[in-house]
Amino acid sequence: MNARERLATMARERGSSLAALSRMLGRNSSYLQQYITKGSPRKLEEDDRRHLAQFFGVAESELGGPEEMSYIATGGDWVDVPRLPLDASAGPGALGAAEIPFDAFRFSRRWLREQGLDPAMLSSIRVMGDSMDPLLRDGDEILVDRTPRPFREGVHVLRMGEVLHVKRVQSGAPGTLRLISANEAYDPIEVGLDEVDLVGRVVWKSGRM
Repeated sequence: MNARERLATMARERGSSLAALSRMLGRNSSYLQQYITKGSPRKLEEDDRRHLAQFFGVAESELGGPEEMSYIATGGDWVDVPRLPLDASAGPGALGAAEIPFDAFRFSRRWLREQGLDPAMLSSIRVMGDSMDPLLRDGDEILVDRTPRPFREGVHVLRMGEVLHVKRVQSGAPGTLRLISANEAYDPIEVGLDEVDLVGRVVWKSGRM
């Protein structure tokens, strides 16, 4: 698979549009579409390639860079997972924003592999509100695994309309899901499968003591 095919595949798997990725690079919205479909430019600029490697958590060599230019920290086998400027509400609801990373958390590649996690399918967002307290507190960062898998109960980030939530999700009556808050002050709610989009499963959290 060449660099163009690899980029197109990763963008599709991540659910990121080529136009949005182009704007992330500070380019016009058709930049990456032309690169992939028309071969113009012939290869990505070094800064563009590095930024895309950071976003997808892959080696730059996968995007046409030299083999030695991998997206792994010097002195160890590490992967940077993008932090997105999104808040997953543990309260009344948080509006989503463009998924353009502003920072990253660094994880051991070996640890991610032991957890069965694919770095390319991970991102970190912030929790807002108190409905998941004490499990998740306001301001905590959570690692979200967006790998497509059969549903199983657990803590998920989900989207209802344009609003992101983080809740414990269980199967409800046929055709429904039950959304449960860790904070007992909030009652469980039941929603139809067609009302909610499960973005990903929460697999890790960090926060201040």
